[in-house]
Parts: sequence; C-alpha cells; structure tokens
Amino acid sequence: MKWKNRRKSSNVEDRRGMGAKGIVGGGIGTIIVIALALFGFDVGGLVDNLPISDTDNGTYERTAEEEELADFVSVVLADTEEIWADVFEKNNLDYENPKLVLFTDRVNSACGLTSAAVGPFYCPGDKKVYIDLSFYNELQNKFGAKGDFAMAYVIAHEVGHHVQKLLGISDQVAEARSQLSETEFNKLSVKLELQADYLAGVWAHHVKEKGYLDEGDIDEALNAANAIGDDTLQKKSRGYVVPDSFTHGTSKQRRDWFYKGYKLGTLEGGDTFTSEL
Repeated sequence: MKWKNRRKSSNVEDRRGMGAKGIVGGGIGTIIVIALALFGFDVGGLVDNLPISDTDNGTYERTAEEEELADFVSVVLADTEEIWADVFEKNNLDYENPKLVLFTDRVNSACGLTSAAVGPFYCPGDKKVYIDLSFYNELQNKFGAKGDFAMAYVIAHEVGHHVQKLLGISDQVAEARSQLSETEFNKLSVKLELQADYLAGVWAHHVKEKGYLDEGDIDEALNAANAIGDDTLQKKSRGYVVPDSFTHGTSKQRRDWFYKGYKLGTLEGGDTFTSEL
C-alpha cells in the first residue's frame, strides 16, 4: 500500500505504555468478554475475574518499527475517514469519524476493561477502535497473514463495525440478544461480522480508485480474511470445527464478502442478514 508521506489522522489516541497490569491468556473467559464488548455490554465485572499478570516494569520503550506501524495505522484511519465521508454523503447521510486508540497489554473502554489477547476491537459504547500494535506481529507470525494491506484490512474491518453502529445495525443486533438462543445469536453475529468484512472491501475498492494500492494488496487482505475464519482457527486450535459456535464466519465466507465489497464499492449489496451465506 502506498502510504508514506500521506495525511495521518488527528483522531488517534495514543495510550501505549499506560497500563500497569495486563490480562494474560486467551481462554473462554476472554472470548466471552470480547464477544460482549463488541455488542456494547459492560464487561468490567467479567474482566475482574480474569487472571492478571503484572507487566509494568516502568521501562516501556517504543521501537522505530512500532512507531512506523503507528504512522501506518494513522494513515489507514485517515483513508477510512475520507472514503466513508464520501460514501455517506452520496447516500444523504452524515459520517462521524471514530477515534482509534493505541494501547499495550489492556485498555479501559466504554465496553469495560479488555485484554490485548482478544485482538483489535470496536466498542460501540464510545465509538472507538482499539488496537495493540503487537497484534500485527501475531497476524504475520502466528496466522501467516503477511503484508501491510493485511494490517489495513483489520483496521478497515473494525471501522466497518463503526459504520454499522452509525447505520443502527449493531444496535438492532444487540437488542435481539435477549430473544435468541446462543446458537441463534452466533448465527446473527456471523452475519454482522461478514457485513463488516464487506464494508472493509468497500473501503478497499475506493482505496484502489485513489491509486493507493500496490500489486498484491488485495491478495494480502484475502489471505488475512482466510487466516482468521472460524473454521480455520478451530481446526488449528482443536483439530475439528463446531459450526454452531462460529461467530465470525468461515474463511471462505470472510474472503467472499470482502471481495464482494471490493468489487461493488457501495453500501448496497452488503445485506448479509437476508442473503444466503
């Protein structure tokens, strides 16, 4: 992605190194916390029961590599601001820029206290995207999703959740929670996540129109979407899959919906809720 020497967003909150303790582990408790956080529930009480590790040694230093990554994230956020403002205007809507929070270890948000172990997330309660930049090392080394546009896809997906919040979609999903069984709600969660992938693809469509894409960028995003599909992750971690427990969609579904958004470039066409998945 052509990103150097371009505009950086002014909507970045840098909280790196501020945490005194970090939540360790990525067990079921952490998974529940992030699932609730994504839908705007207060998860502070749940986090209090998670294992804590003292990680503050008072010597946190930012590396040159991390600073470059922070600059990259800021440029990607700036692109989402410009592109979604244009898309919303064409649909007679007003776009509100989200904030992006950089943090290390764990972070407080309107969704509660959340560990870096859950990965990047969007909190609808305060309309902010939260990212621990160490996730990108995990994305490349653990999941094999290399390249800067794999990283850009992750940010665009979380901003996609912000778009859903502004359109009232995520609120409708949250309201349906109490009326559904866990299996039924998981299916609804998959539809929400796949729509965020579609919206990330819409963003990528317009990035290409602006001439910012390098050769192979879309392949990097598709590879990232493939690497974090529920079926792929479950096969890797437990050796088998449990479809009823899927919350984000299969690798194929995630790739397909991102690519559909990339090809169409419009809000129309992203109705995952009535489409056959």
